[in-house]
Amino acid sequence: MKIAVIGTGYVGLVQGVGLAEKGHEVVCVDIDKEKIEKLKQGISPIYEPGLDELIEKNIKAKQLSFSTDLASSINGAKAIFIGVGTPQGEGGAADLSYVYTVAREIGESMKEYSVIINKSTVPVGSAKKVADIIKENYDNEFDVVSNPEFLREGMAVSDVMNPDRVVIGTNSKTAKKIMEEIYKDFDCPKVFVTPESAELIKYASNAFLATKISFINEIAGICERVGADVKEVSEGMGLDKRIGDKFLEAGLGYGGSCFPKDTRALHQIANLNNYEFKILKSVIEVNNNQKRLIREKIKKTFPDMRGKIFAVWGLAFKPDTDDVRESPAINLIRWLIGRGVKVRACDPIAIENAKSHLPHEVEYFDSPYDAASGADAVVVITDWNHFKEIDKNLLKEVLGEHNIFDGRNIFDPREMKELGFNYHGIGRRV
Repeated sequence: MKIAVIGTGYVGLVQGVGLAEKGHEVVCVDIDKEKIEKLKQGISPIYEPGLDELIEKNIKAKQLSFSTDLASSINGAKAIFIGVGTPQGEGGAADLSYVYTVAREIGESMKEYSVIINKSTVPVGSAKKVADIIKENYDNEFDVVSNPEFLREGMAVSDVMNPDRVVIGTNSKTAKKIMEEIYKDFDCPKVFVTPESAELIKYASNAFLATKISFINEIAGICERVGADVKEVSEGMGLDKRIGDKFLEAGLGYGGSCFPKDTRALHQIANLNNYEFKILKSVIEVNNNQKRLIREKIKKTFPDMRGKIFAVWGLAFKPDTDDVRESPAINLIRWLIGRGVKVRACDPIAIENAKSHLPHEVEYFDSPYDAASGADAVVVITDWNHFKEIDKNLLKEVLGEHNIFDGRNIFDPREMKELGFNYHGIGRRV
């Protein structure tokens, strides 16, 4: 099937490449000429394990192409995916201006029936709004479907090729048949619901996962006060199949492009519909506080930080991505610099993306040992394997003062104490 995907950001590009890999003829469209030219050469604008290889493979197989011409790209396409960004707007609501612009351009350019598929994360009612915009510019038959994405950064290729489920929101029998054809080779449950339910499933899923993260972080706070260990508590909880062990890792809270934006957007949807979403409000508050928690731990050890040297390990909001959006590292480093600390930052992938967000005083290192050499403290922000597998004896040898602030609990506190480190984790018992 010929498919057009509008938008070559995180959602659109990975979706387009995944559909091409499943045998569809896919053209990905974007207004950014420089990005499209690089993609034609097989150069991805984002870091995602396995993505570059699939782009190159499907370009060579002529299953995947890239264009800046929306009108010619959607000509003959049975399905048109909208995968443009929906950044946070005023009051926490999603900014749908890009979605609406694309909808208008599709309406102006369509020549025959097609299914227009909202892949972007959009609030309830967006499918109807997109349909209304297209109707203003196109008189014939078409359908709009809500088909939310559930991709994890760092595992997006695996998620798009082997999803837990595919959620499809439509009231049209014709659109349902086309969606079944698109996803026929995806071995997972296909959940057909109304567009409104599909739109809410996306927000509800992310909000629930964010709730688990904030919950275990609250438990970590209690652990520190009663002498329990949050790792032990989360393990005991996770063995209950009703709870599960995913997203029960205490740390500095959630970040990235999805959870912060989607929790705020859902909270805004509730407010606009005169519903007080008390749990979600608390989830957001807990997460904001959690990102500041490590500052308190640092201040207790260093009442006067001026002139100290800190190695900050990790700039990305999570491992296996170069995404620094809502990363705890950004505000922490700014805070440290503001208090006269000399910051040495280390990350295997995200340094270039972080530079534009950080003060010019920050020094950057590829090696965690070089960053820590002679430093007064190491602060762990991202749980990269690169850091988990560190030679602790060598770290102790190069580190000036043996202070470790472990914001992701990647080290065993008892082992670190035995090795002579002054170790500070999140909810850990030393």
